[in-house]
Amino acid sequence: MRNQLFRPEIFTGNRKKFMKEMDRNSIAIFNSNDELPMNGDALYRFKQNADLYWLTGISQEDTMVILFPDHPDPDYREVLVLVRPNELKEKWDGMRLRKNQATAISGFKNIIWLDMLDGLLQPMIHLADKIYLNTNENDRKANLVPVRDYRFAREMQERYPLHEYKRSARIMKKLRAIKSREEVQVLQQAIDITEKTFRRLLGFIRPGVMEYEIEAEIYHEFMKNGSEGPAYGSIIASGDRARTLHYVSNNQPCLDGEMLLMDFGAEFGGYCADLTRTVPVNGKFTKRQKEVYNACLHLHDHARSLLKPGISIVKYTDLVGDEATKTFLKIGLISKSDVKNEDPGNKAYRKYLYHGISHHLGVDVHDLGTRTEPIEAGMVFTIEPGIYIEEEKMGVRLENNIWITKNGNVDLFKNIPNKAEEIEALMKKGR
Repeated sequence: MRNQLFRPEIFTGNRKKFMKEMDRNSIAIFNSNDELPMNGDALYRFKQNADLYWLTGISQEDTMVILFPDHPDPDYREVLVLVRPNELKEKWDGMRLRKNQATAISGFKNIIWLDMLDGLLQPMIHLADKIYLNTNENDRKANLVPVRDYRFAREMQERYPLHEYKRSARIMKKLRAIKSREEVQVLQQAIDITEKTFRRLLGFIRPGVMEYEIEAEIYHEFMKNGSEGPAYGSIIASGDRARTLHYVSNNQPCLDGEMLLMDFGAEFGGYCADLTRTVPVNGKFTKRQKEVYNACLHLHDHARSLLKPGISIVKYTDLVGDEATKTFLKIGLISKSDVKNEDPGNKAYRKYLYHGISHHLGVDVHDLGTRTEPIEAGMVFTIEPGIYIEEEKMGVRLENNIWITKNGNVDLFKNIPNKAEEIEALMKKGR
């Protein structure tokens, strides 16, 4: 990781939270992600397993974590497993962590090499009654690739069939949703880099520029400010392409008179920012563009007024939908007849706003967290309503990142402009 965090208190605190949730006399084992082959002898850029990163801050491949809070020897209640540094491999791929470096990052005191694992793990398993194994239970998971966590689970169950097995993912979904103040501080750094980048773009965008040129400016500013790079694939969609929610081609010109939707965010210290802004390519909204833009901004502000402890995301989404109905009536997208005759399961406003309003944010862009249980203080969400009008070939979306507190919420994007007049003024100034 380009900007490795040296804040071990974040990760020692996370481990304490997890171990507190474990059953008596149980052991939990976490694996790093696989190194995935691309073509020939090339590998995809390594991305750490988010749960393991949350527990350790370690972004190196071939890493494991073993947690056994009731182990009779205190030295073996938290164990970090790393690949042993190899001089020849390091000549090709670069340095691997030494034990003192890993301790500085993660706070682990007991660190062993991976080639010593078998002799250590079996006696620990024999002492335990239950084994927690990890799987990806993000509700948005879309593929069934048999990654390391699933292969390891099968291996453990075959080798130790009489133990009781538990799912770490249930605990992770609960704990990772609640961010500590220290985690939010790191997230704010990712957001601040994203702000600098957006302000840079307002002076760069103009008719004729290619979407990929804007993406290049984003990447440049991220790297210049110490980010690991984009937290996800940047969406740079001008004109009618803004209606494609996950548009990633980014290969068309931005034309005079169009609006440009940009959805991007920096990764910093393993935490992800997630910004969407829609701006006029020529620096000036038309009357209709501004009307639609302001309607989207109104929905954004209304959503923020609702997103507080106690409400569920499902209920919140329904209430934002009610406001969208009123707003779309005002700007002429739907009629009273459309509302009167709407299908309760597919309301009239859904023709123009066909995605959710918020998702959890953290180590993953679509972070772990519940949709049905009440929102709690400490959670971080996006707020991202959109309006997509096929007949007018336009799409508008506005997205901020919000930290939920006991007394309401805090807009972590408060310094990033979102009013139409602010955007126009900054674009004019940058030309």
